[in-house]
Amino acid sequence: MGGQSEKEGELLIYINGALVPKSEAKISVFDHGLLYGDGVFEGIRAYGGKVFRLEEHIDRLYESAHCIWLKIPMTKEEMQQAILQTLRANCFKDAYIRVVVTRGVGDLGLDPWRCSNPSVIIIADRIEVFPSEFYERGIEAIIVSTRRNSPQALNPAIKSLNYLNNIFAKIEAKVAGKQEAIMLTIDGYVAEGSGENIFIVKNGCLHTPPAYMGILRGITRGVVMELACRFNIPAYETVLTARDLYTADECFLTGTGAEIVPIVAIDGRPIGDGKPGRITRQLMEAFRELTLNEGTPIY
Repeated sequence: MGGQSEKEGELLIYINGALVPKSEAKISVFDHGLLYGDGVFEGIRAYGGKVFRLEEHIDRLYESAHCIWLKIPMTKEEMQQAILQTLRANCFKDAYIRVVVTRGVGDLGLDPWRCSNPSVIIIADRIEVFPSEFYERGIEAIIVSTRRNSPQALNPAIKSLNYLNNIFAKIEAKVAGKQEAIMLTIDGYVAEGSGENIFIVKNGCLHTPPAYMGILRGITRGVVMELACRFNIPAYETVLTARDLYTADECFLTGTGAEIVPIVAIDGRPIGDGKPGRITRQLMEAFRELTLNEGTPIY
């Protein structure tokens, strides 16, 4: 694995076994990840010198790859070490890690069997999905017209490089002047945000759409369910409608990048009293504490 960047302060990117400066990090224009979005990825976080839920993220990465007939050319242990090495090379204790595995270089045709060597890319950097003030006052969201991909067409549980469905939803929200989009299923039930899972609180109980609705089974989503159990907050996987969102006492999104962010209005309707709720704040605080005390050491 490579060495330090010759350019002071420049990020080092892992590409196929070597660490190279960001300005020199390149892939072929014939890579099917670029040509067709043919590949998978994971977003992972490091807090205070530890990588949070690293094994869970790696397991999901390999499951996604298996589902699209993509064999990652390294073991899970080798992948873990490559991630840690990338963080060490960049002297990071707190970071967002993006692991990308593409089908690799092929020709201009669709045939994935013409791609002989998958590409593995690991990027460690900072991320700010929402400005810090939104975690204090909450965000406003809209239910967008773009429906979540049908699991019968492209299962959203596979974290593939084809995110155009999510990007369409984000565009709708931004054009409307809102911070986030809420996507419905083909049948009109609540699915998730453009890149996050969604929860509501109603009468002291936590509800989130079930995985069979065609959503990503988020790592942070799972952590929130664990925390709810710890605090004796009843938590259910529930088929939700737009009305359930409008009439919720609290609402929030969860994701590796976004962490836990409160929603205080949907389609112009205030949620609860229009401020982040008590249970949401309790879970946010517990999540922050957990991320600082649990994880795989980097150093």
